[in-house]
Order: sequence, then C-alpha cells, then structure tokens
Amino acid sequence: MFDKKAQKSSPDLGKTNRVVEGTLIKGEIVSKTDFRLDGELQGNFFSEGKVVIGPSGKIVGDIKCKNADIEGKFDGKLEVEELLSLKSGANIVGEVITGKLAVEPGADFRATCSMRNEVKQISKVRDQKAG
Repeated sequence: MFDKKAQKSSPDLGKTNRVVEGTLIKGEIVSKTDFRLDGELQGNFFSEGKVVIGPSGKIVGDIKCKNADIEGKFDGKLEVEELLSLKSGANIVGEVITGKLAVEPGADFRATCSMRNEVKQISKVRDQKAG
C-alpha cells in the first residue's frame, strides 16, 4: 500500500555533522552533509553541503564547499560554490573564491577575493543574442 522505495529524497538531507569547542582535528575532513565546526581543524575540509565555522571555531587549511557561514577564524584557501557569509566576528586570512559574498560590519577580511564569473557569462550570452 505505502511503498517506502518511492521516496526519492536523499537519506542525508537535514543531517548536520558537528565538532564541538575544545576538539582539535589534524587531517582532512570529507562530508556529504552540512557541517558545523566550533572546535579547531588543522587540515583541509571538503563538503558537498554548507560549512559553518562557529564563533569559537578555527580552520587552518583549505576549504571547498557549496555554502559557508563564518563567525570564527579561517586561514587558507576558501572556495565556495554559491554563498559565503561572513558574520561580524569572522576573521579571514588567505584566498577566497566564491559565487556570492555577504560581509557583516565588523568582519576582519584580509584575503584576496575572486568572484565566479557566472554573471559575466550571462551578459556575454545576452550580447551575442543582441548582435
């Protein structure tokens, strides 16, 4: 009568991993789901979801993810596919590549920043159609 296999949603949808304050990880983290870090990571981080660095969180290394909210400290290369949101307590040093950037007043942003050129591609298509 009710077929549970008919449900097509991802089993990881709505799940979030968490590293609490006082935890130090040395190495690489790979996650398919959202991830919140309130501890410290010395290494690289790869996520197919959203990465949140809490106020007490710190990462020294590289991050590659879909979205990111940062309230803590980050030092390295940060590559965000969609939206990078820097909260007022954020401290960012290094290199940033993102689709969109939101920065609250008070954030310390000492990084080179490159925006993905999706907007430029759209305008090129519009220019080609006009010509």
